[in-house]
Amino acid sequence: MTEHVQVSRDGEVLVVRLNRADKKNAMTRVMYDAVVEAFRGADQDRLGAVLLTGSGGSFLAGNDIADFLAAAEQPERLSAFEFITSLARLETPLVAAVEGAAVGVGTTLLLHCDLVYAAPNALFRLPFVDLGLVPEAASSLLLPRRVGLAKASELLLLGEPFDANEALRLGIVNAVVQAEVLFDCALERAKKLAEKPREAIAATRRLIRGDRAEVLAAMEREAVAFREALASPAAKAAFSAFLAKSKIAAGS
Repeated sequence: MTEHVQVSRDGEVLVVRLNRADKKNAMTRVMYDAVVEAFRGADQDRLGAVLLTGSGGSFLAGNDIADFLAAAEQPERLSAFEFITSLARLETPLVAAVEGAAVGVGTTLLLHCDLVYAAPNALFRLPFVDLGLVPEAASSLLLPRRVGLAKASELLLLGEPFDANEALRLGIVNAVVQAEVLFDCALERAKKLAEKPREAIAATRRLIRGDRAEVLAAMEREAVAFREALASPAAKAAFSAFLAKSKIAAGS
């Protein structure tokens, strides 16, 4: 595990908290590996639910750009892809509590959650094209199904941010909840799931989600295109510009 991912138990609920607040919980290779391990443990222990949340007023601000820039030379080693497929394979119900930034995979992972609760300050964005990249986590398949082709095209091609009320309208989140009670609300819902018959929950999730192989195939298509895009001059230039801007903002 890593200090940037805190894992704890609350009864039959596994709480996974991203704990890299100074970077708005942007994901590194080590963090991805830790979350995958936590998911695997939840399934092995047949827990009732997993609750994924962030810290420091943010949920998940996408991938750590420095990590991605380093991985551009060996994109096959990106732990993000294992994390993404673990979302599709997770047997334990997944609940998310979203506050603040939910960027890139911080938004696409929500398409795999069973329940999502967001604070009013949650801000969602899918900036893949702006970074010279393509969508991931089967969002090219799942987002049009969720919000319609026209809206999915707008969100993925323009990459403009949208707020919690819009996410609620689109059916990406279940409810908008005040930040001070967000975690407790999401935990209470996760415990409700955990109290229900495991077999009935599992069967219902399979019926709702449909063909897992179709989702995994979409993830694989995206991964091939993503690896190619990651090594492109456009992506490297976008990452380098982002890092330079971050250094200026930090005063370094």
